[in-house]
Amino acid sequence: MARKALLVGINDYKGISDLRGCINDVTNMRNILKTYLGFRNEEIRMLTDSRATKANILFRLNWLVRGAKAGDFIVFHFSGHGSQIRDRDGDELADQMDELICPYDMNWDNGFITDDDLNNIFSKLPQGVLLEVFLDSCHSGTGLRALESDLGRPPELGPEVQVQITSYRKDRFLPPPADIIARVEGEEEELRPMARFTDIARDSTHHILWAGCRSDQTSADAYINGSYNGAFTYYLCRHIRDANNSISRSELVRRVRQSLVHARFSQVPQLETEVTARQLRTFSLAERKSDGSLAARPRPATSAPRKKTTSTVPSSSPRMTTVKVAK
Repeated sequence: MARKALLVGINDYKGISDLRGCINDVTNMRNILKTYLGFRNEEIRMLTDSRATKANILFRLNWLVRGAKAGDFIVFHFSGHGSQIRDRDGDELADQMDELICPYDMNWDNGFITDDDLNNIFSKLPQGVLLEVFLDSCHSGTGLRALESDLGRPPELGPEVQVQITSYRKDRFLPPPADIIARVEGEEEELRPMARFTDIARDSTHHILWAGCRSDQTSADAYINGSYNGAFTYYLCRHIRDANNSISRSELVRRVRQSLVHARFSQVPQLETEVTARQLRTFSLAERKSDGSLAARPRPATSAPRKKTTSTVPSSSPRMTTVKVAK
């Protein structure tokens, strides 16, 4: 069984507004993969800031799927800006909107990676390969106002403590320029439904998508407990650690949602997969049974988990990266 992971985090963009928590997101996820899944350094590729160009991301995505066989385990995590576009097919406008993720060298003349690009790459995977995709970005600019909730403190967080969340909160949506928006004006009802990254999970019961928010929301880049993070990735990794990665995907997404509500974030993370896979542990392998359902297989043997700490970023990594603050 082979394992591969590609982790992409972009704070310092070329020519568009910067973010602050994306590199901490991928170092956080890397620590999860090494601690709980036994990933080795050579099985993980990271692209950050100026190295996370469109060409480099696509090259590494193809590295992910190359030579994959049934039973292999693949992880893709992206933290950065997202957006949407009505693309062109030659001189003709496409008949639907596409969701996209923004590489370091993002531009509106095909300098982006769409849901179609990802689907075309991941469709190369043979049946039986487990693909788990995490997108801490957003693809709609219609973000909702912060929720006022009386759900109270999630019990999984333990006794009440002071959670340091400063006023810095920035969504990870990149608004299209006026000429791109003009491609849609007045024709919204004529377009087919938007092509979404959720199609990744519909291609195969072994393809699992985690999204930081609903399609009509924005994912937050925020300052939490002394460091900048994506709010979704922060609480996802926190609950994996707190549970020693021993809870189901459905329970994990429930805890992450409740923590975000308690911290007054409006985003609602999404888990796209079939019902049976929801009951398996995050990152757990699965195989097809004769009745067509999925059954858990034992996870690969790993070294004992490292002692848990309250930090969401590996202790060997800096707590905060140096970034330029967008104005």
